[in-house]
Amino acid sequence: MFRRRRKHPDEVLEDDPAPDLDPEDLDPDDLDPDDLDPNRLDPDDLAQDDEATEASDERPADAAPPRPGGAKGPYDAADAPQDELHRMDFGSLRVPVLDGMEVRFDLDETGQIAGFVLADGESMLQLAAFAAPKRSGLWDEVRAEIVASVQESGGHAEQTQGPFGTEVQARLPAELPGQFAPARFVGVDQPRWFLRGLVSGPAAIDPSSAERLLAVFGETVVDRGTEAMPLRDMLAITMPAEVAAAAQEAAQAAAQQQAAQQPVLSELLGPGPTITEIR
Repeated sequence: MFRRRRKHPDEVLEDDPAPDLDPEDLDPDDLDPDDLDPNRLDPDDLAQDDEATEASDERPADAAPPRPGGAKGPYDAADAPQDELHRMDFGSLRVPVLDGMEVRFDLDETGQIAGFVLADGESMLQLAAFAAPKRSGLWDEVRAEIVASVQESGGHAEQTQGPFGTEVQARLPAELPGQFAPARFVGVDQPRWFLRGLVSGPAAIDPSSAERLLAVFGETVVDRGTEAMPLRDMLAITMPAEVAAAAQEAAQAAAQQQAAQQPVLSELLGPGPTITEIR
């Protein structure tokens, strides 16, 4: 069907019938036989139509924002993938610990778990999740605060693009004057929570060293819970059951070893000196 062109982009055209055409005015050489087949559909055109339809769909206000850089995670507990990847349960976080990685806990003054890091050789990843608004994120504000804090302390920081969107590359002042330690801050916003990762060691500047740690970050599942929390409060961390069991087994083995050594020590030392008091 032929239609007249719009004189203005906002002009609405009526669906007038096609004008009468004289067949003699058409040049057969200008016609493509495929174009004359009404049953012929171009798959590329269909794909473009599907893409345009998907792009036009509006995302619900409480839906998770699309992952930047093509990354698939981190995930909300409600959208956790049903895969075979084993994840350690840290309470608010379910984290895959890859072969060769070590979990180290930070304790506060009362002996409670304040956080943890995953060590992969000389590189480390610190993970922490925080309560956030439902329809707006925290990462933009937190990034600006990190940059300002690092610069005020005499370090260097800049915002760059990474696999999870905008991140912060920093050089933190070390204990020795004039020396700096590399650090890399990554973050992802989701409705009601925000996940931050701090990469330190060689992985902060070496992409090959960071690959496994960033893969852990991207496969982490966050369980925010339903209770109300003040914004920016850190989600609670608990010791995974397998870590607690391993720690208990190690303590029992150490106690048994100490108990087994006591008779031997008694035989080696013999009786102690005897002091006689004469009155």
